[in-house]
Order: sequence, then C-alpha cells, then structure tokens
Amino acid sequence: MRLFTTIAALRCYLNSQKSVASHVQIGLVPTMGSLHSGHLSLIQRAREENAIVVVSIFVNPLQFGPKEDFQDYPRNLEQDRLLCQEAGVDVIFAPSELEMFGDSGIETGNSGAQTPAVTLIDLSSLTQVVPPRAMTSVLCGKSRPGHFQGVAAIVTKLLSLVQPTKAYFGQKDAQQVAIIRKLVADFNLPVEIIACPIAREASGLALSSRNQYLTPEQKQQAGLLYRALQQGWKTFCGGDRTAEATLAAVTAEFALEPSVSLEYAELVNPDTLAPLAVVETAGLLAVAASIGSTRLIDNIIIRNRRPIVAIDGPAGAGKSTVTRQVAQALGLCYLDTGAMYRAVTWLVMTTNTPMGDELAIAELVNSSYLEYNLDPSSLTLKINGEDVTEAIRSLEVTARVSEIAAVPAVRQFLVKQQQLCGKAGGIVAEGRDIGTNVFPDAELKIFLTASVQERSRRRLLQLNDTERAKTSLEQLERDIALRDSKDSTREVSPLRKAADAVEIPTDGLSIAEAIDRIVGLYKERIGNN
Repeated sequence: MRLFTTIAALRCYLNSQKSVASHVQIGLVPTMGSLHSGHLSLIQRAREENAIVVVSIFVNPLQFGPKEDFQDYPRNLEQDRLLCQEAGVDVIFAPSELEMFGDSGIETGNSGAQTPAVTLIDLSSLTQVVPPRAMTSVLCGKSRPGHFQGVAAIVTKLLSLVQPTKAYFGQKDAQQVAIIRKLVADFNLPVEIIACPIAREASGLALSSRNQYLTPEQKQQAGLLYRALQQGWKTFCGGDRTAEATLAAVTAEFALEPSVSLEYAELVNPDTLAPLAVVETAGLLAVAASIGSTRLIDNIIIRNRRPIVAIDGPAGAGKSTVTRQVAQALGLCYLDTGAMYRAVTWLVMTTNTPMGDELAIAELVNSSYLEYNLDPSSLTLKINGEDVTEAIRSLEVTARVSEIAAVPAVRQFLVKQQQLCGKAGGIVAEGRDIGTNVFPDAELKIFLTASVQERSRRRLLQLNDTERAKTSLEQLERDIALRDSKDSTREVSPLRKAADAVEIPTDGLSIAEAIDRIVGLYKERIGNN
C-alpha cells in the first residue's frame, strides 16, 4: 500500500498504472479519516469492483462552519493507515491543506506551520463549484450555510485528481450524495457515484466519526433516530403515503426522549431534495438531532412500489427458467434482460455497424430507444419502434450477443432501460449484476449458483445428439470455468454476490425445489404485497 501526501506523487502513481492498463478500474473512497466500520464497508465494495482502490483522508476546512468542530475533529492517520492496509487499499492520499489549496487565503500561525486552530480559507480566492441553492438550502443546509459548497469544492477536486471509474459515499450523507450526483451529471464527469447502505450499531445508530463524542448512555439514546424513522416507515406502509402522517409518526417518537433534541424531520425527493407532500415513487425520510453538543443525522429511503426480486448467478445455473416461473408464481412481471441485449445486438447487425467499433456502437445505442411491454400475456420488445420480439431469437443474434454485451456503452445504456422498467416495481429480473448494479435496492436478492461440474452436466444434456458427440464433459467444464473467470473479472459490472443476497446452490435441487425456496423467501420477507 502506498501513502501519498502530494498531488504530484499521486498523479505519477496513477499515470504509471494507466500506462500498464489504459482501462484500469479505479475506485475512490473520499473520507475525512477517523475510519470506522462504515468506511470499511465502502472500501470493501470498492475493493470488489475495482483494480485499484484509493482512499483520500482530508479534513476539509471548507465544509466546517465557524462554530463547528473543525479543530477537535478526530484525526489519527496512523490508525487509519493500518485499517486501510488490512482492507486491501492500494493508495492513501492524505494531503495537507497547503497542498490542496496552495496559498489561497490560508492564514498560518506565527511559526509558519499550519495548525487547525488558526487555519482560515478565503473562499473568494478559490474557484468554486456552486451546487444549486435549492439543494444546499434545505435539510442540513439550513443550519450549516456554506457546508455543501465546501463539500462540492473538495469532491470536485478529488474527482479531477484521481479520475476514478467509481466513487463511493455512504447513504447516511444522502444530501451530499444527491448534490454530488447532480454535480457529476451537470458537468458530464466520467465517474459513477455509488451510494452504499448505512452501517449501523446494534441500537440502530448510524456509524459516524462523531459517535465517539457520545457517552455510552448517549449512544443508546441516539438509537432513537433510527427508531423514529422506522415508525415513519410503518405509518407509510399502513397505507397513508402523505408526508404529514409519516412525519407526525417520526416527531411523536422524538417526543418520548427529551434528551434528544430534534432539529428537523423531512420527507423529500431523493434526487432533487424537493419537499414531498405525497410519495408517488420514492422519498428520502431524513432527520437531524443533537444529543448534548453532538449533532447526528440519519435517513431511510421509502418506496411506493411493488417489490423487486433480483436473481443473479453464473452461466448455466438455471436462472432464466427459475426466474420466469418465480415471476409467474408470485404474480409479478418477468424482466428478460437478456432479450434487451439481444435487441441491441440485432440493431448493430441490421445497421451494419462494425462489431469491433465501440465508438460507433456507443453512438448507435445512445441515439436509440427501447419499448418493453411487461404484460405477461403480451410480452413484446421494440427497438426504435420496430417489434423484434421474434427476430432476436435467431442463431445469428445468439452467436454475437456476448460480444455486444461486453461493450461498456451497451451495458450503461441497458442498465438505465432496465431501471426504467423497474421504476414501479413488481418485477423479477435475472442476470449477473441485477442485485449489485441494476437494482441494488431490490427487496429480495438471490444468488443462484451451482458447481462447474453440475452446470457442465446440465449443458451436456441440453445439446442434441450431434453436438453432444462433438463435445466432451471435460471441455464444457473448461469452457464454463473460463466464462466464470471472465464474468467475475470483467471491468464493467463484474459477477459477484451482493452482500445482502441469499445464496441458493442448486446442485441436487430440481427446478421446482429452487422455485419453492425463492417463493418461500419472498413470502417470509415481503408477505403478499
């Protein structure tokens, strides 16, 4: 693991890595240090999805107000370094304020050495990225003026320096995530912003570096934030989707614990942060409160949709057959993601777009549109207005679909299409990255698998007599093992089990038994919604 404190050293290292592999996947985890299990969960996700993981450690003075805890904010670089090393981090970037801002309005002590107690940053001397006021003046922005402008400035700088493929943030800071996503979209920055689930203590308290300010008694009291959010969720699930009813349930819970001072409880759009009167699709239910001098925040996403079941797993595990029948058994719609990849393959072939020209394919798909009818009685798929439901099943399309599916632009395009199909929920979808990438918020995630030997045996039985005579079981095992390796190490959306997925090995299971197990899990966890 490398520790860099200068921009020049960081750039030199990253450039050397890119010279070896131009498309190397880089994951960035921006932090202010004082790492805890929540940070480590972000690092673990980044480690699973990228070749290089960079953790930045920088206590950003721009996001602290004059009466906030910048001077006292916990700093322990050596402990953070050890945690990062254990977590498999490749690079720590821990610059000084002088390194990040130059001499832009930094005032130092008499000795000339920087100390947190006297550091001042003159914002007017810096080129600022200014997020929309409508997003920075609500929720935490009401009591922390300038905070999100400071966050936007430092995150933009880090994204520019590291140029990561993906950047990972905790969902606890949901307002920050929404603002950064807006920033990335507005400036067309080539990075995917990943919001990871909130890590919690046994009491429900969201993990935070500021939790160490709390006494053991205060930590138990702080569990109230999550309990209050859960009460709001229960009210919402009871049928009243209004903000008035949901927020009343939250504030009523806070009234039971006078030692916890509620700052706000609000229900807003998760993307725009605009207040909601009624949740049509999704809402961010957020609270901020103080215990003593410590300010804490928490939130949950509440969704007004039917459940989504995401079924992932390696090739030959029986996903397609099982998924279709699970959807039928649960009265949900089957989303055939494979058909979508076939449709794009058909389009590439019929327009004579060169198969190896990724730029031409990207231009083609991004100027196209899909229409997917999810009605089980009349499943149809159109691309650019043409019904291709039957045409995509041709041998020619089958022979080329894997090649087209590997193009990053195709995957990015189809992930968006699949997410649109799932906006109202009520679907069962299968693939290799459905639960990790397409629907990370699916209510039930299944990882359906089987040994290489079992999948090879099944494949051999599927072949006709002529094909079987040409193919040995040993060759099939080698082919499937190779495909597993490629799927799990590919740059875009590699095959992996989601952290909250239920793994179901199907060796020795019939299709009916696998279906029964998934249906049972659905009814146990979700009921008959």
